[in-house]
Amino acid sequence: MDADLSLEFLRVVERAAIACAQTMGQGDGTKADQAAVTAMRRELDSVPINGTIVIGEGERDEAPMLFIGEKVGLANVVNGRGGLGAPQADIAVDPLEGTNLCATGAPGAIAVLAASEKGGLLHAPDLHMEKLVVPPPSRDVVDLDVPVADNLKAIARSLARDVDDLVITVLDRPRHEQLIADIRATGARIKLIGDGDLSAAIEAAVAGTGVHAVMGTGGAPEGVLTAAAMRCLNGDIYARLVVKTPEDQERCAAMGITDIRRIYRAADLAPGRHLIFAATGVTEGALMKGVRFFRDGTRTASLVMQTSPWQIRFVDSIHVSEGNVGPIRF
Repeated sequence: MDADLSLEFLRVVERAAIACAQTMGQGDGTKADQAAVTAMRRELDSVPINGTIVIGEGERDEAPMLFIGEKVGLANVVNGRGGLGAPQADIAVDPLEGTNLCATGAPGAIAVLAASEKGGLLHAPDLHMEKLVVPPPSRDVVDLDVPVADNLKAIARSLARDVDDLVITVLDRPRHEQLIADIRATGARIKLIGDGDLSAAIEAAVAGTGVHAVMGTGGAPEGVLTAAAMRCLNGDIYARLVVKTPEDQERCAAMGITDIRRIYRAADLAPGRHLIFAATGVTEGALMKGVRFFRDGTRTASLVMQTSPWQIRFVDSIHVSEGNVGPIRF
């Protein structure tokens, strides 16, 4: 994995974000998601890699989604899916995280991708996962199995704050009714979100966003993407798969997961040495503005991070329309 690939992956998420932003507010989540997937697949096939999707939108029979096991990258296009002579990469994607947010024009939708050398991202089944995401100062002071109040006290101490200074992001779901009650009982404040726990997790790991942790149950694939981001930001995620049925156990076993009670941290979910994480805002967010269209082109705001070398970059891009010959107005 060459560090220069970070700019290639930046282009991938920018194009996916622009494509689905053109459907923003039209009330059609399926249309928005398909636009993002189509653009992301097209751009991935121009990146000089032999890539494999390990976290995707669906299975092979759910086309046009980017399915788990799909081969992507320029090497596969040129060599007839043989992929000879190019660096191998495992890729996790969420072409549009926050489909409903985009469909309604609500804030927080992003296009996101993580990549590593082969074997650097956990092949997580599409199940729910208990999650606790914390910023760098809190990474070693919490425990998924202790009461909520104990974790909030530990987070507050590590940040030199009082518990009632904390803001905890939670997905607004019926399954979180008790969790929400437990957090409120401590005096901490809650930011309830309809979708987008990945973007919320990134906010929790960045100082100055006003969010100090993310708690609750969300998708396992998003947990792997979150872990990649935490590796780059030096935050952490504590996570455990929610396995309820024999079918769930079979799905875990098929992906090589034998200990279904294991608590994973960021280095377990995204163990790669060479990680790249890229995200572009689709609608307005705390860290990234949404896609903005103007007469002569498009403007995007992105976050691009990597572990080797360790870099975190916020990128503001102007995409000038082809054929423009006059001054750019934006």
